[in-house]
Amino acid sequence: MATNRNWKKLLLKHGQLLLPSAWDALTAKLIQQAGFPAYQIGGFAIDGACFGFPDMDVNRLGEKSREVANILRACDLPVLVDCDDGYGDEKNVAHTVHTYDALGAAAIFIEDQKAPKRCGHMAGKEVISADDMVRKLRVAAAARPDKDRLFLLARTDAIEPEGLDSALRRGEQYLKAGIDGIYFDGVQDEKQLRRIGDEFKGEPLATTILERGGKTPWLPPKHLRELGFSMVLYPTSLLFRQTKAIQRGLEDLLAGRPLPKEESVHLLEFEKIVDIAYWKAVEQSALPLPHRILQGINNIFRRVA
Repeated sequence: MATNRNWKKLLLKHGQLLLPSAWDALTAKLIQQAGFPAYQIGGFAIDGACFGFPDMDVNRLGEKSREVANILRACDLPVLVDCDDGYGDEKNVAHTVHTYDALGAAAIFIEDQKAPKRCGHMAGKEVISADDMVRKLRVAAAARPDKDRLFLLARTDAIEPEGLDSALRRGEQYLKAGIDGIYFDGVQDEKQLRRIGDEFKGEPLATTILERGGKTPWLPPKHLRELGFSMVLYPTSLLFRQTKAIQRGLEDLLAGRPLPKEESVHLLEFEKIVDIAYWKAVEQSALPLPHRILQGINNIFRRVA
């Protein structure tokens, strides 16, 4: 669980958060070891990697929260969790907030899509009314035990079905509902990004860069910061790379080719990533004293040899 859950302070400290998506504990550990100060747990990645499903509302809170709990136990970075549409009406939204606050999320986002929701970069999205979303957000804001411990983002997917003007009006209404920042998904070009930034100067703003096939153009993080976006989510960058690496590995196995060293970590490197030193120390501490002494002597002889 994250030791620092104050997302607002994190934004003030770093100015901009680049948020790759983790779908399991190993990915979260690698994000932390790479030096990122925070990350996200995205529905697209969990659906695809853990269940083999498209991001089309097949899984809900029960399945996803179990995966999130495993990730949070393995990584103490502050995390933003994808809560889809809150998984139902206002009661479900409150339950979702309570669930992820108890698990240790530092931030969550809830979107205004109509069920069954789908990835924000897929066609065919519909959104609920702004008034219905405002009611959900008011409940979410009231349900969190501590506003400094759980940061609330409201995501609007209204750009495609209703146009940018409608999405901007929704953003204004959502902020007035008591949440902390606005997340615009499915932004179509730099002109739209600039207008969003101009309309919400000084507010915490998020957007998604879904590389290889997404609607929003890839722009350097610095440029997105200049446009006003303090959070940039990358829900598929690691997942798509991992998928390609697995495909290459399977092709090599079928062809009888050995593992290329440049495309793989070494056994010892992997053991370091998963904290083998800690678990060996735990194992060692449980042994009777004579066994610990003998094992220590054996280790010395191995190093000398």
